[in-house]
Amino acid sequence: MASSFYSNSQHIDFDSVLAMDDQVIYEAALVDFFENASVRDGVIISTVAGQLVEISEEWFAESFDLPVDGLGDLSEIPKDVIFDARSIVSLSGEPVSLSGRKNQMKIEFRLLCDIMAKSISVKAGSFNAITVEKFSMVTAVVCGVRMNWASILFNIFKKIVTPGSKQAKGFAVQVSLLLENIPNLELGESSEFPASKILSVKTVHRYVSLNDKVGAEEAVEALKPKAASKILKMGNTDPNNTKQEDKYEVKLQYEEL
Repeated sequence: MASSFYSNSQHIDFDSVLAMDDQVIYEAALVDFFENASVRDGVIISTVAGQLVEISEEWFAESFDLPVDGLGDLSEIPKDVIFDARSIVSLSGEPVSLSGRKNQMKIEFRLLCDIMAKSISVKAGSFNAITVEKFSMVTAVVCGVRMNWASILFNIFKKIVTPGSKQAKGFAVQVSLLLENIPNLELGESSEFPASKILSVKTVHRYVSLNDKVGAEEAVEALKPKAASKILKMGNTDPNNTKQEDKYEVKLQYEEL
């Protein structure tokens, strides 16, 4: 099913590095493309309806008007910039942990983190966890780091079509648009990208409302004592060993927010 190519993704309905007017997908063509795709000499090769399809980084960048100047890898972002971003996005004011959860972040940056996770990095797994890759993308946007987005996104695209990769399938709208521009290519019927997966004013408001509710529930849960109490052994207080019992003190543990 073509839905597997966007089950973990979101499309963005406002200006961004991957925004566009068309929001349609060609399910049969997408199935063909991803089943037959591979990477040869840095170029994505596939067949759709028996016709050869080649997507180069240059064509990809030109099609979506992506910046080609700047840092070519997220790991090249200076560490001091990453550190500044950890405080800028923090809900508490303390630098967020890069191995923690996104509820450490202000709501607008949680949304940005989800956009990066679901629309750009397209990784399978938990979207609540902060990863170095996701946070580096957030840093690039928040701190205005000049990035070669054409190279970065095309590298992600290559991972998407590489068999055995942990990269989830994505870029369904973008691939559909690329295929539309190939002369005489039979694409089959088109369908609209699911409205529930498009970030618009309505879905953003819903996102904020749901996250506020989850945040309140997490705060309540954090105040509940852990099921297992920590028992601290105080030792035998009877030096003559007249009693065979040790004394214990029970202290309840509470999880921090």
